Amino acid sequence: MRRALRREVAGTIGLLTEEHDFRAMKQYRTFAFADFATYLNAVEDLLSSRASQGAETAVALFDPQEYADFCTDTGLAPDSASSRARFTAELATTGPTIPYDGQPLADLIPALADEVLCRATWEYASALLTELGACASCGEDIGRSAFAWASGLLVRILDTAARPGKRHLVCSVSAAPETLVAALHADTDPDGACQLDEDEALGFTTVLAVGLATRSPSGLVMRSSAPGTRDRVYGWRLSKGDLEPLTAGEVFDAYCIDADTGDLVSPESDVDYCAPPDLGPDATPPAHRH
Repeated sequence: MRRALRREVAGTIGLLTEEHDFRAMKQYRTFAFADFATYLNAVEDLLSSRASQGAETAVALFDPQEYADFCTDTGLAPDSASSRARFTAELATTGPTIPYDGQPLADLIPALADEVLCRATWEYASALLTELGACASCGEDIGRSAFAWASGLLVRILDTAARPGKRHLVCSVSAAPETLVAALHADTDPDGACQLDEDEALGFTTVLAVGLATRSPSGLVMRSSAPGTRDRVYGWRLSKGDLEPLTAGEVFDAYCIDADTGDLVSPESDVDYCAPPDLGPDATPPAHRH
């Protein structure tokens, strides 16, 4: 009965993904691992063991500095296995996690890093939208209206280019003090239904909204892949709070010229660089009024 019950208990493991973070944890006497490779092997064995028992496990990023701050805020002793367990439980409810489904750590660690970056980008972009406040002339919340407009634009992009297959979208916004980048993956089945990750969609829409609201130099590209056909790449720039389509030549330049050196990068085979399809008429974007 205990084995059967164990299969119904979900768990979370806090993972140290960088060797310098591992070295930071070695200051604690109760942290028993001697070297990083041994630690990673032990984590992978534990994940595999739990999976073989039918237990569901999520993996979260364990940050030593955040852990030290957590112990200070809660009054817990940091050199304690129970304190690390408490911190990991907190990560399970507040931080980004990814499920373990048998993938090797070599694949899991980059995926976890992407998830953490996606969450951090969304939180930063959300803060930027909140700080914009209300429009001085109409009183409308600028961030909220920009987010609504960005959501509509995303729906129009996905609907207009809706052929069965996979699409990968990237939005880049040159917002001070650093550039914001968000990615979104979408799959469209033969019936036209679009499947996408809600967290990715939220982060992508928020970053796009920052570009619309602040009118920062921004761009959006989409790569569309369908079975038996050449990939297609489309692009837009953000201009005056709206999306302006790039020409096929501009899309080619964006993909095939190194942004740092200006050197030509060999274009991929079986890829067409295209002017995007017409997104159709729509109401004047709220961002135009601010």
